[in-house]
Amino acid sequence: MVSKDGMNYAPKGKENKVVEPGEFVVGVTALDHGHINGMTNGLLEAGATIKYVYDPDAEKLKAYQEQFPDIPAAESLEQILEDPEVQLVAAAAVPNLRSALGNRVMRAGKDYFTDKTGFTTLEQLEETKKVVKETGRKYWVYFSERLHVEGAVLAGQMIEEGKIGRVIQVTGFGPHRLDKEKRPEWFFKKEQYGGILADIGSHQIEQFLHFTGNTDAKVLHSKVGNYSNPDTPELEDYGDATLVGDNGASFIFKVDWFTPDGLGIWGDGRTFITGTEGTIEIRKYINVATDTSGDHVFLVTKDGEEHHQVTGQVGFPFFGEMILDIINGTEKAMTQAHIFKAQELCLLAQEQAMNITE
Repeated sequence: MVSKDGMNYAPKGKENKVVEPGEFVVGVTALDHGHINGMTNGLLEAGATIKYVYDPDAEKLKAYQEQFPDIPAAESLEQILEDPEVQLVAAAAVPNLRSALGNRVMRAGKDYFTDKTGFTTLEQLEETKKVVKETGRKYWVYFSERLHVEGAVLAGQMIEEGKIGRVIQVTGFGPHRLDKEKRPEWFFKKEQYGGILADIGSHQIEQFLHFTGNTDAKVLHSKVGNYSNPDTPELEDYGDATLVGDNGASFIFKVDWFTPDGLGIWGDGRTFITGTEGTIEIRKYINVATDTSGDHVFLVTKDGEEHHQVTGQVGFPFFGEMILDIINGTEKAMTQAHIFKAQELCLLAQEQAMNITE
């Protein structure tokens, strides 16, 4: 069963090493979000060598090294940035600090891999675009709800194979368990976490662009609210938005912090994809009241119905593709334009959102 704790959700997949030991070297820092563990798993499974980890908080460092005891601690962030062997720095800083850290990493001559959301303001995004241009490095974002879910990987492959024709509509649901007492202080401060659509909404918009093949889209409508947490008034516990892509495909998504305690995991994430010749449903983490496993993909075409449960079968190709892109100067895993567009649209949705509970 997947952990009930979404903040420390860290999938493990089958090894698919694309490099030999020492061929691709990584430094890890900024352990503020538990997603750094999933990022680390993906990198190690793809063959990366994580040379060391640094965080000024001894407790965070200890918790990380309990998970990854073979990764030694660096003495400082500067040690990582000044090491010519390090090609990539992976980090999960407080959200509003992620872009500044990334700019520093790229100016040190290394690619940067950050937890989502990579930005909390459009101004940060524009500044990082300039740094990418001036340095020639890449700003990678860990959109785990597609990249680290085998059911989502399979759905993408089915779409690429033309199994459902042209995708014309996507509907996404991204509920999460709040676990309020476990959350750090920054989680409840909007300036620091960026708002619900900028944060967990970024997963949803990235998937829409990927599954529909869009390079741009418009935010038609968005709204946010705080329905149930008056003691933390800056927390948005609900958000939704509607977008339309340049190719005419439409998108509706909802994100919230209302997963009931009785659910066996931290959130019943689902994606529904309608094509001109079929449909796909992804039940990412659980098949409620039926099967505690995730990675369920339901495909319907003119030939009939199919149900695939693919945990441990598809793998997570993104990490190896990212490593090879960095080594070879290619863009097969994910283009920089795609990353920046996904981030721009979630920030615009956040900026334009109507607050429906004020």
